Amino acid sequence: MTLAARAQEPGTTHVIHPGTDGSGPVKRTVLPGGLRVVTESMPTVRSAAFGIWAAVGSRDEAPADAGASHYLEHVLFKGTRRRSALEISAAIDAVGGDLNAFTTKEYTCYYARVLDADLPLAADVVCDMVASSLNRPEDVEAERGVILEEIHMRDDDPGDLIHDEFALALYGDRPLGRPILGTVESINALTRDRIHAYYRERYVPPNLVVAAAGRVDHDEVVRLVQEGYGDRLTGDAPPSPPRIGGEPAPVSPTVRVLDKDTEQAHMVLGGVGVSRTDERRFALGVLNAALGGGMSSRLFQEVREKRGLAYSVYSYTSQYADSGVFGVYAGCQPGKIDEVLSICRDEVAAVAERGLTDEELARGKGQLRGGMVLGLEDTGSRMSRIAKSELVYESLLPVDEVLARIDAVTLDDVRAVARDVLSGPQALTVIGPFGDRGFTL
Repeated sequence: MTLAARAQEPGTTHVIHPGTDGSGPVKRTVLPGGLRVVTESMPTVRSAAFGIWAAVGSRDEAPADAGASHYLEHVLFKGTRRRSALEISAAIDAVGGDLNAFTTKEYTCYYARVLDADLPLAADVVCDMVASSLNRPEDVEAERGVILEEIHMRDDDPGDLIHDEFALALYGDRPLGRPILGTVESINALTRDRIHAYYRERYVPPNLVVAAAGRVDHDEVVRLVQEGYGDRLTGDAPPSPPRIGGEPAPVSPTVRVLDKDTEQAHMVLGGVGVSRTDERRFALGVLNAALGGGMSSRLFQEVREKRGLAYSVYSYTSQYADSGVFGVYAGCQPGKIDEVLSICRDEVAAVAERGLTDEELARGKGQLRGGMVLGLEDTGSRMSRIAKSELVYESLLPVDEVLARIDAVTLDDVRAVARDVLSGPQALTVIGPFGDRGFTL
């Protein structure tokens, strides 16, 4: 389904994909007011995943509102006109389900996974939370303490903190560089009125996608959403367009060293990757798998297997609408950081200069294919895939087409993307007991 095909009149249902990979069809309905409902039927399972996705994340915040998206995610669990915080959690606990949420830099998701028979309950609870949150002052104050503790917990985990610090080292004090959690200062400054205004402005039907996957019936899900949102589904506003493209996010790569009394030193070395819809993403995925994506990867073999310098070493990619990240992480004894950093630099430079071997290309493809297919074996993953196709992609690529694009990657494709990505300006972040010692790129 293309962007043009998404602009149908409210109330009509379209089949996005007929379902040829063992699942049923993927269907889409636009409700009055611009709220979208997408479902994927999986007739052979006995569970269902139901989620509401908001097209808002930390990169949408003004500097003074840093952390507001994640703060709001917490507050929406605290109560509605119909349910207290305890009643929200108890309703899903009582049926053995899972209720949770997460915030990213570009979207926020609230979801429940339940037995198929309990889908009406899950839909009612999640719709109630997202559509009817009270955001009471006392709840905002209670969650302020919880979020501050979450920030402190992150700060005490250098393996987690290093990635936030690396984003800052790469993007600087800009939307993609700021932490999703916000800072102690920004969280303390956020008031109930600002949180509630953020909610009323951002959580409107055109910005929302409801997704369900599992043993679900599309028409029933549409009916449940209509019941859950009631008279909020009015007007003829079109759905918000997917978040794609735009001018590349500016970067200012630098070196950040955080002096912490840790048993291990942690480092991330990397630079700008590719955006979410860049056709080179398949080649970069294969490259990432071969360089640092598994036990047979170059980094794992060189750093851990041959030299025993680290327990954890890997490469990774992240994609956004207009930018992306390619990074290499390692954790090692502080006295070995220079050797580990040198090996990582050498391996990155070697791939940038010469690309991969035939064997590495084949392994990278196989790892990417297998990881994708195995990752789509559960209802939650399927629900996420169809929701993100609405929020941040031009269309829903069938699984077989994605596999075909992975298979089509050549050594020349990998060499070209390696040259573009791995030879560009790099940022470096190091955490460990290094005092005022400096590191250079």
